[in-house]
Amino acid sequence: MLHQQPASTIFILTIDTEEEWQWDGPFPQDNCKVENVQRIPEFQSFCEELGIRPTYFVDYAVAANPFAVKAINQARQNNHCEIGAHLHPWCNPPYFGQTTEAESHVVNLPLPQIEAKLDELMRVLTEQFNTQPRSFRTGRWGIDSKVLTLLADRGFRVDSSVYPFYRNEYFSCEGSPLAPYWPDFNDPLSPGHQRQIMEIPVTAGFNRQDYGFSEKLHRLGETAPMKLLHTIGLLWHSRLLRKIYLSPELNDEQNLCLLVDTAIKRQQRVIHMYLHSSSLIDGATGFFEETNSLSIICQRIRATVEHLQRLTPVEFCTITEACELLNARSAQQAVLT
Repeated sequence: MLHQQPASTIFILTIDTEEEWQWDGPFPQDNCKVENVQRIPEFQSFCEELGIRPTYFVDYAVAANPFAVKAINQARQNNHCEIGAHLHPWCNPPYFGQTTEAESHVVNLPLPQIEAKLDELMRVLTEQFNTQPRSFRTGRWGIDSKVLTLLADRGFRVDSSVYPFYRNEYFSCEGSPLAPYWPDFNDPLSPGHQRQIMEIPVTAGFNRQDYGFSEKLHRLGETAPMKLLHTIGLLWHSRLLRKIYLSPELNDEQNLCLLVDTAIKRQQRVIHMYLHSSSLIDGATGFFEETNSLSIICQRIRATVEHLQRLTPVEFCTITEACELLNARSAQQAVLT
């Protein structure tokens, strides 16, 4: 058997590129504000300085705004980023009535509605950016069989709608793989045999290597009796257990690097960070309430990337490039073995 050098770690940065609104208010439909997108050229320059090749998951409100399109096209000048698709049901025509909390999750819509909205989104993205998107993320996360099959039928190569370790009353991503995988069309949270579309989840985990035990303990802390004791908060502040998502909006550089450490120790070879474009301006959503938010986000990304580079060789990819590279590595491994 031939031997090969250990593969470098792939780093992916994805940005949900979307309108800004107060997230505790009603879902906007018309006249959506997209002022945050004006910060993308500056943010893209920062990414290029580090070598990062970001993927912008662009939604309809952004793609339909000529000033936002101009800003994104300015950021694309050096061809160091990718345009993917991001479906927000509430501001993506055609409309089928007022969007409720349940209907804000794509997986809860009837298939004909999803199909109509996705086709309209693809149309405007293709027209405005002169490229057909090959990567996709649902708004507010979540994936099911009908959405995954529809994406594959439309020629998408990558989905990134799985949010590991998360569930709510509308959908669950618990039990999903943490590394990229080929999802089963009948059960998208499980690996299957199809090779049309790859799932690349965002990086999530704990500050301890034993994710199985950590997840069980965290779930226990979410039960009604333990909530009364504020168990999750006590575990977090004592540093005994922290559930961490690789997002500079949710965590500071210390916790982001903690997650990177455990991921690398677990031999994860894809590190996938994400954020929302609306956090690039101050106070736009009520979600990331920091002053000088763009500067803080960039600082946290830089610290995480530099920490990762001290641990392992890093290869920066857009999300579709990562899919292609993983395919190539798999084929090479098959030859070597």
